[in-house]
Amino acid sequence: MTTYLLAGGGTAGHVNPLLAVADTIRENEPDAEIVVLGTKEGLEARLVPARGYELSTIERLPFPRKPSKSAITFGSRFRKAVNDVVALIADCKVDVVVGFGGYASAPAYLAARRSKVPLVIHEANAKAGLANKLGARYTPFVGVAFHGTKLRGGRFVGMPLRPEIERLDRDAARAEARDLFGLDADRPTLLATGGSSGARRLNNTIFESRDDIVAAGWQILHIVGRNFDQTDPGEKHYRLLDYCDRMELALGVADAAVSRAGSGTVSELSALGVPAVYVPYPVGNGEQRFNAADSVRAGGAILVLDAQFTPSWVRSDLIPLLTDTVRLHDMAIQARSMGTPQGSQRMYELIREALN
Repeated sequence: MTTYLLAGGGTAGHVNPLLAVADTIRENEPDAEIVVLGTKEGLEARLVPARGYELSTIERLPFPRKPSKSAITFGSRFRKAVNDVVALIADCKVDVVVGFGGYASAPAYLAARRSKVPLVIHEANAKAGLANKLGARYTPFVGVAFHGTKLRGGRFVGMPLRPEIERLDRDAARAEARDLFGLDADRPTLLATGGSSGARRLNNTIFESRDDIVAAGWQILHIVGRNFDQTDPGEKHYRLLDYCDRMELALGVADAAVSRAGSGTVSELSALGVPAVYVPYPVGNGEQRFNAADSVRAGGAILVLDAQFTPSWVRSDLIPLLTDTVRLHDMAIQARSMGTPQGSQRMYELIREALN
């Protein structure tokens, strides 16, 4: 029996791949022991126990970027976190540490090195985070979700995706999605989604351009998230949802998509071969542009800056794209070439390689 310590968390971008790999381990090895290392503040505090896995926590320790009181005490607190993970590895007789980035990962990487147990890393973003850059120094077993990720020793495994995405039967999903969302079987579907918190310009532009898109022969499934101040006008061929709890069906029915470029979203659309227009989140360090880069370079997607995504752009660029069936077909093929629905299994195989 193998004992796995999976470290990571904070955001969905770290937690979801971790849980997908945990589920794959459980499926392949029903008797395996799986312990997850995270923090009390991260999303993992809710999602990991809900999925049936044991969660151990350490202090949340952001790396100090400027002088402060917490920066003065960072070193001693970080050493304590590493010592705590070393003790956890010994107590649980951990055979391998698998890290996914986030606050819990860096202490786990150093603890694995000190404990002389194999270390495996997965990087979910095209632009690697600090913790994984550190961890990649200590192991040759580094899996990345994007071909263009620059990380020492990185090899493409893809994104570990939810089972309902990895095993999606698109033909069956289309029929179920049309019934669930009230879509027309005779029209292609444009999926527009800005994420759970919404995306003001993306949502407003799609809403204002709905007549043009419908006139081009398409129908729209528009998932707006919270904070959108418009309500569903009840118009034919336009469906507005605040939230979608069957996202796999929304992805399965999509013939094209307009979306933010979070790593999970890009990976899901690529794995399913959905041509996409990515409108990266305009705040932060620009990592969403890097997430979309592989698919854009391959010709499977188009990238447009948030400030440029206007009704005028929809008329000049999006509508011609949606009415060019040959180009959309080619984009679907190229998008699929950049993704894989086997990310969880590939990551599991990398872990087993490290154990052998």
